[in-house]
Amino acid sequence: MTDPVTPADVMPAFATLGPYLSIFVASCLPTQVWRWLGVLFAGRVSDTSEVFVWVKAVATALVASVVAKLILSPGGALAELPLALRIGAVAFGFAFYLTTGKRLALGILSAEAVLIAGWFILR
Repeated sequence: MTDPVTPADVMPAFATLGPYLSIFVASCLPTQVWRWLGVLFAGRVSDTSEVFVWVKAVATALVASVVAKLILSPGGALAELPLALRIGAVAFGFAFYLTTGKRLALGILSAEAVLIAGWFILR
């Protein structure tokens, strides 16, 4: 017959998970609060109200800043590609997005295709 499992036997497993649990809680709680507040108040805010227009503008500015950072000062493998290729890929993707009836996925995929093709050509 085997010995019963005691709390002392289980604690080392929790000790190794402690940092991961801390990171999970610290990263999820701040964002989840705002998401749930958004869910609660979304039905009460008109999409033409000043608050909603402001939130859309801030969200758009944040996305634009991330894209600009990826183009102008990227990290990793993207940094190895020339600036002209990165700008050209974005311009091509945007033009493709407009010509295909504003289908976002097609614009993104076409920009990625230009980047990949440029990488193969310059390699």
